[in-house]
Formats: sequence, C-alpha cells, structure tokens
Amino acid sequence: MKTSRMTHLALLTAMALILTLVESALPPLAPIPGIKLGLANIITLIALYFMTPADAFVIMLVRILLASLFAGQAMSMMYSFAGGLFCFAAMLLTKKLLSERFIILTSMVGAIFHNVGQILIAYLLTKTTGIFLYFPILLLSGLITGLFTGLCAFYASKPLRRIPSHHPHDFKK
Repeated sequence: MKTSRMTHLALLTAMALILTLVESALPPLAPIPGIKLGLANIITLIALYFMTPADAFVIMLVRILLASLFAGQAMSMMYSFAGGLFCFAAMLLTKKLLSERFIILTSMVGAIFHNVGQILIAYLLTKTTGIFLYFPILLLSGLITGLFTGLCAFYASKPLRRIPSHHPHDFKK
C-alpha cells in the first residue's frame, strides 16, 4: 500500500473518530434514545465516493472499533457494527445504482438502513417484537439526519471535485 493512500486512510479514520467523539459529547437531539446525527458518516460517504469501497469500509470498521474501545462499551459496538454494516451495504448499492451526483440520497438511504441494522440487533438481543414499533420514529429521524449528513458530505467534498488531482477515484491508485 502506498504511503499517501495509507496516510489518507489514517487521516479520514481519525476525522471520523473525532466526529464520533464530538457527537457523543453533544446533548441528545430528541428525548428518544438512539437518535443521533451520525456525523462520522460524513467521512464514510466522502471515502465511498473518493476512494475504493474497501477503503471506505476499513475506515468505518476501524472507527467503530476504536470508538467502542474508547467508550468502553461492548454492547454499543454491536449496535454500531450492525448499523454500520447495513448502512454501508445500502450506501454502496445506492451509489452503484445511481450516478455519483446523488450523495445526499445515498446518505439518507444509509441512515435508514443504519436504523434497520440497529432495530434487528435489538430484536435479536431482546426477542421483543415491540421494538419494531420504534421503527417509524427511527425512519423519520434517519431521513432527517441522513439529509443533514449528506448535505455536509456534499459541501465538504466540493473542493475535492474541483481539484483535478482529487477527482473521484484518484485516491484508488
């Protein structure tokens, strides 16, 4: 692996981890547990659009592992990992099906599927079907937070699109 690519991966992972830690220090968005902005997903989106899917996945995975290690909560790692896997798969599929101009929609789909992953892991752990009643609230919050993180990723990646050497997929080399 080239040093520059490894440096990009490390920097983006550090940025995602910092956003995760900053978000965990913010007061809750709503009095309903589990609703978060998902700020680290901004970095995952940028990596998905400007690096390889494998690179974006590694950034997401390492961020989840480190954040769980720093927070000291193994249970939160299970929820984050399940949500992250569903989110990543949905964003990757959305990106492949639509043109690269749809980063905001990709984010919204990812946020919804992040909630699907978390609801499923909650059901598997509790065996309580009532947990699915919570999904409409998470669906709405996922649309809103996905829109926000998608807009952030769109505007944060704008300078990268203007620089010829940072055209999408140039980091893959």
